[in-house]
Amino acid sequence: MFFRRVPVLVALLLAVGACAAANSSQTAVVAGSPPVLPAAIQREVGGAYPDATLQAYVDRVGQKLVRSSALTGTYRFVVLDLPVVNAHALGGYVFVTRGLLAVLDDEAELAAALGHELGHLTQRHAARRARARQDVLEAAVEAAATTGSATVGRSVARDGLIALRRYSREQELEADRIGLGYVVQAGYRSSAMASLIDRLRQQATLEAQLLGEAPDSFDQRSATSTHPAPFERKRALAVIDMAVTGESARPAYLAAVDGMSVDDAPDEGFVRGRAFLHPKLKLAFDAPADFRLFNDQDGVLGVGRDRSLLFFGCSLDRVPGPLDEWMRTTLKPTPTDIRAIEIGGAAAAIGARPRGSDTSLGQARYVLVRHGDRICFFNLLSEGPDRDRRIEVLVNAARTFRTLSDAEAAALRPYRLRVVPAAGTSPAQLAARLPYRDLRMERLLVLNGVDAQSELARLSEIKTVEP
Repeated sequence: MFFRRVPVLVALLLAVGACAAANSSQTAVVAGSPPVLPAAIQREVGGAYPDATLQAYVDRVGQKLVRSSALTGTYRFVVLDLPVVNAHALGGYVFVTRGLLAVLDDEAELAAALGHELGHLTQRHAARRARARQDVLEAAVEAAATTGSATVGRSVARDGLIALRRYSREQELEADRIGLGYVVQAGYRSSAMASLIDRLRQQATLEAQLLGEAPDSFDQRSATSTHPAPFERKRALAVIDMAVTGESARPAYLAAVDGMSVDDAPDEGFVRGRAFLHPKLKLAFDAPADFRLFNDQDGVLGVGRDRSLLFFGCSLDRVPGPLDEWMRTTLKPTPTDIRAIEIGGAAAAIGARPRGSDTSLGQARYVLVRHGDRICFFNLLSEGPDRDRRIEVLVNAARTFRTLSDAEAAALRPYRLRVVPAAGTSPAQLAARLPYRDLRMERLLVLNGVDAQSELARLSEIKTVEP
């Protein structure tokens, strides 16, 4: 949890199952150790997962696709140390996250994910999108200059950006088709791309449930979306022969991911139910009972059932003198009702955001806490009909901020993915053992890529999560 900027909730929601493409510099690869990413790339995508064996396995699968398809150029395949389900194509490199590896079922699906990203690279989708975006901007400027109307320019830009998003969706479908060709040429089952899409849809459905959204919200794509809905992707693949037999290599895949962390990296801190605990910064706090916490490199976002929001972060920026005075002289707009308080034995301050056109009747509070050489902060917002009471609940959550002892910090460990024999236990027993407070069976089904307990019972080996 290294805090840089405040994330947008929408961006968090769209992170599931997405892929990104851009250009990058070279990635250093040292034999027998995880790849070392350039600082600029690491700031953009996060660090590599520190497991040389898993890194080598994923790179072997990727290089198999490259060789069998006779692709020219040099490609590297790297596992990112992130629990979010995602993949990136960056220059000559393909990144997959630990989160994606956790929900895949076999090596064929891994090959499909890598093949999709290779499709983006070989077709130069990122460069083509950048050129198309520039064309849209130039057309908008020209329209405004020719007509003398900024409104006309904005209209041209709006229409062009909508067309660009449609173009982006077409590129995603093209990457599916090209990637599937790489998969088949490498000897994997031809149904792997379709089952990969199923995995992403299952994960997105679970994410929607975690957020209290409609389970099918991921399928509801609009003209402004940059990614096609899962049913669109599968329909586009329907014209391709899916009956080509090939290997799945499930045992090899399960052996490779067994023991992999499924948590945030320790440097980012851990979400444990409604609690957030950071073993490196030695801090913790508890969100309200109905809140769900989402950890990110930029901070911790909490979302309540009534859509109240909590954002927590820390900064190394120096704040000399009393925090309430700094809040009074530095924050803009200047908060009201500023008070110096104490939280967990540390100096703190609280203030209210003044009501205005941008806040309507919503209640917003700022809470600052001095933690060693850092200043930690809570931004709190409640806009529902119960906002006056709820904002006090959020303030009380901020007051749970505390410093962890050395022993408490040392005891924190990431959760691990484990592969266990299905024999001798029931799906219900396995679900009950998962270290989560809710949706245990749903999580277990998604983790194993099945829709029902009966399907889970037919597996010889099952993925689970253990503390």
